[in-house]
Amino acid sequence: MVYVLLSVMCSVTVSVILKLARRHHVDTRQIIVWNYPVTVLGSWAVLRPDFSDVVITEAPVGIYLSLAVLLPGIFVLLSASIRHTGIVRTEVAQRLSLFISLLAAFWLFREAPDTGKLIGVAVGFVGILCSIGWHRGSNQYGLNHRVWLYPLSVFFGYGLVDILLKIIAQHTGTPYTVSLFVIFCLAMLVAFGYLIVILQGKGRFSMHAVYWGLVLGAFNLGNFLFYMMAHRALPENPSTVFTGMNVGVIALGALVGLVFFQEKLSRINKIGVILAVVSVLIIAYS
Repeated sequence: MVYVLLSVMCSVTVSVILKLARRHHVDTRQIIVWNYPVTVLGSWAVLRPDFSDVVITEAPVGIYLSLAVLLPGIFVLLSASIRHTGIVRTEVAQRLSLFISLLAAFWLFREAPDTGKLIGVAVGFVGILCSIGWHRGSNQYGLNHRVWLYPLSVFFGYGLVDILLKIIAQHTGTPYTVSLFVIFCLAMLVAFGYLIVILQGKGRFSMHAVYWGLVLGAFNLGNFLFYMMAHRALPENPSTVFTGMNVGVIALGALVGLVFFQEKLSRINKIGVILAVVSVLIIAYS
């Protein structure tokens, strides 16, 4: 469980870095771009992809390209959600995106429906509705600014990524480690293309963003690495790792958001966070 705790801490730290970067007026878009070189190098060292038996024509190239565009794009949405709605709501939306992949498992991948998991999905859906906050009108973000669109985009975006990764995992023609590494490489290329667009516009190159991005990439990689190590250390208890990770991120994210950043949650928002934790427990142990 030490690996689970380390993974949770790395995951929440990623959100904290994005939050602090805005306070220090560092361009988070450039930070996200410079996160990818660390991810690529780290994944090469950790995954050790073997290309010897790979047949390019059999690889799901279309899904690779889709994920290469989605991953940086959703990372930008994640940053915007943290900026506008806070760490608490964003972490809940990101973690509960697993419901989309669960529903896809039942209806797209033909897995047998599980009553307990469906109840957990229902509880979690109510939690999402309660925690996001559907306020409109004049607020600190402007007149009639629909801030709930950000966590909702994170929810559906990460759910779609989970589905595409599941499709790749079931693809027998290409090793999963190779697929992940290729996706990270393509995502890095897309991210640098995005950086060129930023710099050709009104954006200015920021050396501070490079430093912040490398740190972000280290914690992002740590989240992935420690989560893998937790599953390897507890191969007979995947539900324990799953529960510890998701509940841990929601709980620690709520603590950090409320205590250190003084994020304000209404009573119904707090009920939503509690329902999110309950739903994860129901899904894990049903």
